[in-house]
Amino acid sequence: MKVNVKKLDQNAKLPTYSSAFAAGADLFSAESAEIPAGETRFLHTGIAIELPAGTVGLVYARSGLASKQDLAPANKVGVIDCDYRGEIMVAMHNHGKSQRTVNAGDRIAQLVVAPYYVADFTETEELSSTVRGEGGFGSTGK
Repeated sequence: MKVNVKKLDQNAKLPTYSSAFAAGADLFSAESAEIPAGETRFLHTGIAIELPAGTVGLVYARSGLASKQDLAPANKVGVIDCDYRGEIMVAMHNHGKSQRTVNAGDRIAQLVVAPYYVADFTETEELSSTVRGEGGFGSTGK
């Protein structure tokens, strides 16, 4: 699938896949920033993308950065709609107890491009029944 990428900053890097079967492409910071403990900073990637119609860009944490450096997207999963043409920003939150530094060129998140459905929400008086029914929040077991 072809995805057009526009560099908005000379320090910007295009998203790249780190392995042949990686689902997420690494997003890179176009700037250096200090993120104090418990705070969130918006990090510039310096890129804008043109996603194909019917797809969405999902911005996830990088597992190593989240588990070893306490840095992860503040909104847990960022959503980039296919009609958005602005800069991709990552709201990075420092979950740790000490300040963290992000350098220009660091991998800060991963982008998964996925198809989506547009639902036709229809009000109804009854829903079909299932074995699970209304059970939620751990109702299916351990």
